[in-house]
Amino acid sequence: MQEKDSKDVTMEDEETIASQEEIEVEGNSEESSKEEESNNSEISDENLSEENLKLKDENEKLKNELDAAKDRLLRLSAEYENYRNRTAKEKEGIYTDACSDVINEMLPTLDNLERAASTEGSAEDIKKGVEMVVKQFKNSLSKLGIEEIPSEGKFDPNLHNAVMHIEDEGYGENEVVEVLQKGYKRGDKVLRHSMVKVAN
Repeated sequence: MQEKDSKDVTMEDEETIASQEEIEVEGNSEESSKEEESNNSEISDENLSEENLKLKDENEKLKNELDAAKDRLLRLSAEYENYRNRTAKEKEGIYTDACSDVINEMLPTLDNLERAASTEGSAEDIKKGVEMVVKQFKNSLSKLGIEEIPSEGKFDPNLHNAVMHIEDEGYGENEVVEVLQKGYKRGDKVLRHSMVKVAN
């Protein structure tokens, strides 16, 4: 019986040893899984830190680009405003210069008209004086590049304004018969259309 008991004990011991080994293996596997988890968590923490650093760098880079773009926009806005102010002043200066040029050309004519009005003389003398003023005025217009629109020949709606129509077989159709008011142009630009009488 003792043999049996010693066999039983041995079997029991073996079972105990086996169960202890299983517990150790389980403990070891738990420890190794904990170590793996710890290692994985360290790796994932490192990955997160690296990712955070990359995102921070990218964020900083984008912020710098945005600041640079805002700065460029402000500079362009200021340059555009300066350009507008400068061109407005230039336009005003050009207009003032043009007016001055025209007035300077017309002032001598005004002087002559005033002299003619203040002098006493015959009707013939006054007529001569007025003719001289008209000639001087036309010369002033010519210096400014202003010329009279020719009114002979065919009616041209780009140059003429027909205010009267007559039936006369002595003239061709749409022919200018009479100029009621002269027209003027500067280059290709019509300043005033000629007012004319046209034959039908």
